[in-house]
Amino acid sequence: MKAVVMRRGELVLDEVPAPVPGEGEVLLRTLACGICGSDLHALQRAARAEADGAEQTDPVVGATGSDVVMGHEFCAEVVDFGPGTEGTLAPGTRVVSVPSGVGYSDERPGGYGEFMILPEARLLRVPDHLATEHAAMTEPLAVGEHAVARALIEAGDVPLVIGCGPVGLAVIAALRARRLSPIVAADFSPKRRELAAGIGADVVVDPNEQPAFESWREAADSPVSADGLDERSALVFECVGVPGMIQSIIDDAPRNSRVVVAGVCMQDDVIRPLAAIRTQINLQFVLGYTPEEFEATLDALATERIDAGPLVTAHIGLDDVPDAFRTLTDPSEHAKIMIVADRD
Repeated sequence: MKAVVMRRGELVLDEVPAPVPGEGEVLLRTLACGICGSDLHALQRAARAEADGAEQTDPVVGATGSDVVMGHEFCAEVVDFGPGTEGTLAPGTRVVSVPSGVGYSDERPGGYGEFMILPEARLLRVPDHLATEHAAMTEPLAVGEHAVARALIEAGDVPLVIGCGPVGLAVIAALRARRLSPIVAADFSPKRRELAAGIGADVVVDPNEQPAFESWREAADSPVSADGLDERSALVFECVGVPGMIQSIIDDAPRNSRVVVAGVCMQDDVIRPLAAIRTQINLQFVLGYTPEEFEATLDALATERIDAGPLVTAHIGLDDVPDAFRTLTDPSEHAKIMIVADRD
């Protein structure tokens, strides 16, 4: 099959053996696959390891010296069945699935290739009316569903989403699906602020023009006590993932605020615990999603409680993937670049 392979720190379009389904597995043909930020980071780490001349094991994609076909945000169609399968989904049926290791190692090629294999038990049928590229957004949007579920929303919460990249946009979509309002979002990028408004944010702010928490206080109508402190607590979603961001939120957040850390920081970071202790800030770290949250996200897309349309900002074929990775080094231009089969 044709596939884009991460090899020795570079992306290479090549012909590789098609996967063969084993016990309980189904062969799928990729229809659409999104490019994830974790794929960008994996390539960057592999490139650094290659430059250092060291064979390393990456926590996401395994050995950096191995060929890896990435891609875990996909919609695919059933092609064939391995032994021990029930065959309840007919060939041609469109499906999505929790990735189950797909796209993270050289053993299970992901959606940057024409075919992949997955356990039959994990496959979820895509409703006929749901666009293929929107179904492929189930995985990244499930990340937002998980973050919001772990936030334990309370009556009267006015959420503040800091960072409107793919994770922040997924959080906003999950908040809107729950009919929360107002939702405040902050990002330096005009494009990302536009996307945040399109996916459901009520108040969108440029931190260069107005501090995020100042905008939150206005939207939440938060009174200030005699000692100059907010009387309302905030629900904050940190969706930036860079060193210093958590401490910045601790410094600015009202007393008793809940901070959900959804941004994935790949570097060491330092916080001053006493600052959070004094104001009794609750830090909640989140990652990924459960199978139930994944299925709930597919349902939200199917019932139009979430509209993924504004988030898909480009369509490409496999040939264009290396150039797309270079384009995505500037995160302000796109939300989700989608690889689609009919572009090849």
